[in-house]
Amino acid sequence: MPRTRGHWRRVAWRGGRIALVIGAGVLATLALRLAERPLHGPARPWTPAITVWVCRRVLAILGIGHVIEGKPLQGPGAVVCNHVSWLDIFALNARKRVYFVSKAEVAGWPGIGFLARLVGTVFITRDARAARGQTELLQERLGAGRRLLFFPEGTSTDGMRLRPFKSTLFQALCAAGEGGAGGGLWVQPVTLVYEAPEGADARAYGWWGDMAFGSHLVTVLGMARQGRVRVICHAPLAAGDFEGRKALAAACERAVRAGLPEDRRGV
Repeated sequence: MPRTRGHWRRVAWRGGRIALVIGAGVLATLALRLAERPLHGPARPWTPAITVWVCRRVLAILGIGHVIEGKPLQGPGAVVCNHVSWLDIFALNARKRVYFVSKAEVAGWPGIGFLARLVGTVFITRDARAARGQTELLQERLGAGRRLLFFPEGTSTDGMRLRPFKSTLFQALCAAGEGGAGGGLWVQPVTLVYEAPEGADARAYGWWGDMAFGSHLVTVLGMARQGRVRVICHAPLAAGDFEGRKALAAACERAVRAGLPEDRRGV
């Protein structure tokens, strides 16, 4: 996207304010965790409100509109969503706190890894030999009342299509739905639709492939006009109603795909 007049001024103004907001959120979270951890263990009844506030403020500073359609899942369960950008974290947390399930590599990323660990992200590996242990970990978190969120596509896209859902992580949801850690577990499909500002590339907010995070961040910070993101919450599905992880994954994929504009429903 071509840079317009005032680009770097907007980058500095927005970037500085976002850094202050995130910094304040980190300090407040660290302070509250000193009491929250010994009193509540893995449960986090206090600090999620800080995460929601930070995410709302970041979107407001960027000037990106944020619209919720449908009713977000209440209480513990799982949320599955299409993956478009690093902005997804803010869009999905700006209304109700969710705990992301992320690839293990993220834990080692400078800065981002620390923030991810601080807010309770669950890290998993892509090694098939670790699948059983990861399923048990996810069931444990679900049993602790967490609302987990993961991206079944396995990677982000340009927002103009939806990749087939991988069913591996759905095994933990099916196990919980059979009366394990979560009892009657609910799974909510969610569709993210990014709408670029008029005249801009429709893929403006997409972060995919080998795109560098820094350059994409600078591009979004410096945009003269911003668009919006729609968070479409579909009806929750009872995990116990499906015969296995593949059937549950397919049902969630159909729901997410149906929420996309018709020209974005391809693979």
